[in-house]
Amino acid sequence: MNQNDLLNTTCATIHDARQEMATMLEARPENYSLPQPLYNDPLMFRIDVEEVFQKEWLFVGMTSEIPAKGDYFTVEIAQNPVLVVRDADGSVNAFHNTCRHRGSRVCTEHRGKVANLVCPYHQWTYDLKGNLLFAGSEMGESFELKEHGLKKAFCKTAGGFIFVCLGKEEPEGDFDQFLSTLEEYMEPYDVENTKLAVESNMYEQANWKLVIENNRECYHCVGNHPELLNTLLEWDDTNDPRASQEFKDYCKDQAAQWDAEGIPHEHRSFGPGLRNRIVRMPLKKGTKVMTLDGEAGCKKMLGRIKNPQLGSMRILHLPNSWNHMQSDHFIVFRVLPISAQESIVTTKWFVHKDAVEGVDYDPERLRLVWDATNDQDRILGEENQRGINSVGYQPGPYSETFEFGIINFMDWYSETVQKNLKAK
Repeated sequence: MNQNDLLNTTCATIHDARQEMATMLEARPENYSLPQPLYNDPLMFRIDVEEVFQKEWLFVGMTSEIPAKGDYFTVEIAQNPVLVVRDADGSVNAFHNTCRHRGSRVCTEHRGKVANLVCPYHQWTYDLKGNLLFAGSEMGESFELKEHGLKKAFCKTAGGFIFVCLGKEEPEGDFDQFLSTLEEYMEPYDVENTKLAVESNMYEQANWKLVIENNRECYHCVGNHPELLNTLLEWDDTNDPRASQEFKDYCKDQAAQWDAEGIPHEHRSFGPGLRNRIVRMPLKKGTKVMTLDGEAGCKKMLGRIKNPQLGSMRILHLPNSWNHMQSDHFIVFRVLPISAQESIVTTKWFVHKDAVEGVDYDPERLRLVWDATNDQDRILGEENQRGINSVGYQPGPYSETFEFGIINFMDWYSETVQKNLKAK
């Protein structure tokens, strides 16, 4: 088989896989898990990457991670290296982290600070807006610097959150409306005056969708998350079909306190499958934040917040993030795919920028609950993946009361992929 024959065979295989995926999603029984190939097949994973992670808005990090000119961090989105940097006028820019010379990564560290962006391979130099400044006389007199700037990725910020999109066009929808609400709801935290206290990266041998599915239900919590349930009330909000009257009354009492302080808390959601969702929920009575004993994790509260019992403002962004905003620290989670059966879950804890480690907060104490919870979820996800790989697997039903969050996710995933496949 020559090279052209191989290329044509590969293209035909991918084309067939795309049609197969569209057929499976269209035929999927409502409120059931997905067919096996959508959890473990490399070709189906490639399509997920192309139609979700290369076309949709993704959460990558927080603006307070890059507070000053030249501060940057890097992230790998399914073999797509991305660079996020703060420029001289304070804007946050995202670029494909690949040199316009021969494609080497420009920034090789996870985070850092630079005056200009210099590729270590041949020293091509870009400014913080991606313009090529220097390529050397070796390129010849006819070489045009302005035609070889770094390729930009779409980038938007709101309430301290940074989102990027790797697509050729911005996705349609109500994302800007979500960002406007996010800006409003995050105002009390004054994110620009926070700092990253600690970060973890956990590799999970499971498809990215299984990671998200596990997060979207607490059906498994009682049997698996003792540390988390010291403080967390498992109901999603007062509309949760399992919510008791006692819980609703408790929420009403807490809401009155939040209203008195001017803290937004009403449930707001946007997009199919509630893909973007914000709601503030109280924690268990007598607890303040998600530490093992429920007591403060940091002595300095965030922004203009005065009430230590602020509960947790839960922010969901599909396909790759969930977050908990509390009175004295907040926690953000990012999921990115690596392969058909491997994902990376990044967790970051933020505190007031003036908080002193060892005096105002202890990183180990701050992270204990979610380190334990993440590892428990990793084991669950990996066992889920192993079972799905079996010849005995067939899609099973979701509970409409305990697993409605997964149903919402699957509705969003199915609708989004089918729409993007048809747009080809």
